[in-house]
Amino acid sequence: MTDTPSPGSAPSFPATVEDWTAAAAGTLIERLQIRLDEVSADRTTGSMPVAGNTQPAGLLHGGASVTLAETLGSVAAQAHAGPDRAAVGIEINATHHRGTRSGWVHGVATAVHRGRTTAVYEIVVSDDAGRRVCTARLTCMVLAGGDAV
Repeated sequence: MTDTPSPGSAPSFPATVEDWTAAAAGTLIERLQIRLDEVSADRTTGSMPVAGNTQPAGLLHGGASVTLAETLGSVAAQAHAGPDRAAVGIEINATHHRGTRSGWVHGVATAVHRGRTTAVYEIVVSDDAGRRVCTARLTCMVLAGGDAV
């Protein structure tokens, strides 16, 4: 099992929710049970169960929230980059607003900036009641095909 393409091979980037789900097999996305619902360059949404993604105190782990946020922002950035370029995260920050112990958390990545070399997304993670759990901002570098990962 490998999470990255072998050296010299051209990566193949998914385009649809189904393609992304298949590509996530064996990755952290699958391990955290992140589910994508909508994929586009302007807006990407998804969800993740709290169960199995908690810290010892029983609260949703902050790293799990950030992983959901980075996943959604990265998928959106790749949709922006298109099939001949690659989007790679270069910076993420997050503020955790409240804890949650059960149910699912739902994320929405919204484009803030979609440029030629960078893309920036704000990601809001909310609980089942619609209360904001985390707000994150992700910056991705958009690489030309020859520079792709």
